[in-house]
Amino acid sequence: VFNAKTAELLSHHQVEIEQKFPREGWVEQDPKEILKSVHECVERTCEKLQQLNIDITNIKAIGVSNQRETTVVWDKKTGEPLYNAIVWLDLRTQSTVERLLKKIPGKNKAFFKFRTGLPISTYFSAVKLRWLLDNVEEIRQAVNDGRAMFGTIDSWLIWSLTGGKNGGVHCTDVTNASRTMLFNIHSLEWDPELCEFFDIPMEILPKVRSSSEIYGLMKSGALTGVPISGCLGDQSAALVGQMCFQDGQAKNTYGTGCFLLCNTGQKSVFSEHGLLTTIAYKLGRDKPVCYALEGSVAIAGAVVRWLRDNLGIVKTTQEVEKLAAEVGTSYGCYFVPAFSGLYAPYWEPSARGIICGLTQFTNKNHIAFAALEAVCFQTREILDAINKDCGIPLNQLQVDGGMTNNKVLMQLQSDILCIPVVKPSMPETTALGAAMAAGAAEGVGIWSLNPGDLTAVTCERFEPQINPEESEYRYARWKKAVMKSMDWETSEAPSNGDTSIFSSLPLGFFIMSSMIMLIGAKYVSG
Repeated sequence: VFNAKTAELLSHHQVEIEQKFPREGWVEQDPKEILKSVHECVERTCEKLQQLNIDITNIKAIGVSNQRETTVVWDKKTGEPLYNAIVWLDLRTQSTVERLLKKIPGKNKAFFKFRTGLPISTYFSAVKLRWLLDNVEEIRQAVNDGRAMFGTIDSWLIWSLTGGKNGGVHCTDVTNASRTMLFNIHSLEWDPELCEFFDIPMEILPKVRSSSEIYGLMKSGALTGVPISGCLGDQSAALVGQMCFQDGQAKNTYGTGCFLLCNTGQKSVFSEHGLLTTIAYKLGRDKPVCYALEGSVAIAGAVVRWLRDNLGIVKTTQEVEKLAAEVGTSYGCYFVPAFSGLYAPYWEPSARGIICGLTQFTNKNHIAFAALEAVCFQTREILDAINKDCGIPLNQLQVDGGMTNNKVLMQLQSDILCIPVVKPSMPETTALGAAMAAGAAEGVGIWSLNPGDLTAVTCERFEPQINPEESEYRYARWKKAVMKSMDWETSEAPSNGDTSIFSSLPLGFFIMSSMIMLIGAKYVSG
C-alpha cells in the first residue's frame, strides 16, 4: 500500500508461492494457491494498516502486477483451474516448439518477430496453451463445451477477484498480451493469423485493455467495492515504478530471472542482437502505447534458491552473500546456470547448466561467488546488446528486485559493467508501478503521472572498484564457459532413460535376431 501523494510505502505483506517440479524441466504453480496468497496478503496488509491507525477506506484503487507468460486455463462455470499454471520457465514445450518450427520456411524462429516482437520459444504463452490443448483431455473438453477461459496470471486474478463464476471480468492488459505470441503489438489486437498458426480458439482469450483503467470492483474481503484499475506485467510495472518514462531510460529487475528493459518511446525498435520488442505500458484508454527493448535472463535469484534447496550448501538465501564475501573471488570457477536453456541474447534451448574451472582448491564459497557473478555476467551480455541496438551506451543502470539487497552482488554488477549501479532505497518498485497505474486511472485520478509531480527517489549508488582490463578478462572467460554449455540437450533423447543397446536397434531387426537365437538354441539342445 502506497501514499498516492508521496509514493511512500505504508504497509506490505508477502507470501512465498510453492513451485512444483513434477518432471525434469517442468515448472508449475497451483492457481488456487496464487489466488489464496493474494487474499491473504490483502487481509494481512489491511490489518497492519489498522494497527498504524490508517483507515482502510482510504484505499481508493488496486493494481495488479504478475509474472508474465505463465499460463492458466480454467472452467468459467465452476471457477476451477483445469490444470496447474505452467510457469514461464517451463521447458516441456520444447517438442511443441520444434513441431511448430517445421511449419515455417527455414525453421526461422524470428518468423513472427515483426508482428509480436518475440522469437518462437518455450518462454511464451501460445506454446504452453498449445501443449495444454494437445495433452490435457479436460481442457480439450472444456474448450469444445465453451466452458474454457485462458489467461496469464493477471487475467486469472482479476476474473476471480471481480466475481469469478458470478460475473467476473475476463480481461488482460496490453503488456501481458504482448507476451503471449498471439498479440499484434502494432494493431494492439489478438491476431487471427497467429491464433490460426498455433490453432488457438479466439473465444477463450481475454479482452485486451490498457494498463490503467477501471476493469471491475473487488467482490469480497476487506477491500470489497474498491476498483481494480491498474494492470501491468511485472517487468513493465518495474519500469513504471522506476519512473523510466523517457526514451533511453532503462532498469534491471533481479527476481527469479533477470529482466533489463529500455524504454524506446512510441516507436517499436527491433533488435539485431537477440533482444525482445515488447509493450512497456499504455497508461490509459486514450493514451499512446509505449514500447521497450527487453533482455530476459531465465535464472538469476533462482540460482541462489538452487544452492539452498538442491545443493543444500546454505540454509537461507542471505547466506550466499556471506559465503561470497568471505572469499571475494570465484578463484577461476565459472557457473553458467542454464537450467532452462539460455534466453537473451542466445535463445538456445539446448544449453544446460555447467560449473567449470574447478580445482581441488575450489570450495562452496567460490561456487557461491561464481553464482552471483553469473547473474552479473548475464546482465552484461544484455546491456551490451541494448547498447548496440540503441546506439547510445547507458551511463548508469537503475536496479530493483529482491536480489538488490545483496550488496556483494550490486558491487560485482558495477565492477562487471564498468558503470555505476543505482538502487532505490524502496525496493518494491514492481508493486509501486502497479499502484501508480491504478491511482492514475480515469475515474480514480488520485495519482498524477505528470513528470513535474513525480517524487524524487532516494537511492544508493555502487561505483566500479576494479580496472576495466580485469573486468574484460573475467567476462571473456565467462563467454568461454557459455559456449561450453551449448548443444547439451536434444529432444530426441529416450524419454524413459532406457539406455540398453536394444533401444537403438530397429524393432524388426531385434525381433528377427531374437527368433534366430531361439531357433539356434533349440537346434543346439536337439
